[in-house]
Amino acid sequence: MDRDNQLVLYGVVADRLKEAHARVRTLQVPEGVRMALTRKLLVITAAAKHDLAGAATRLDGLMKDLDEGRFPEDS
Repeated sequence: MDRDNQLVLYGVVADRLKEAHARVRTLQVPEGVRMALTRKLLVITAAAKHDLAGAATRLDGLMKDLDEGRFPEDS
């Protein structure tokens, strides 16, 4: 991936992570579910530092789960 494309992808992933964090923050779910989703977002954020494309794919999956109302179990 050339540098310009990578910078664009960083911007897209950063914007989507911001959106995902805002969505998780406003969900009406038990605190345990919110914590599990927040941990997933933190893992994706950390992964973006080393594998941007992989993190983008994982974020796509998480956003799809949120869109379809699939949440982790409350522990």
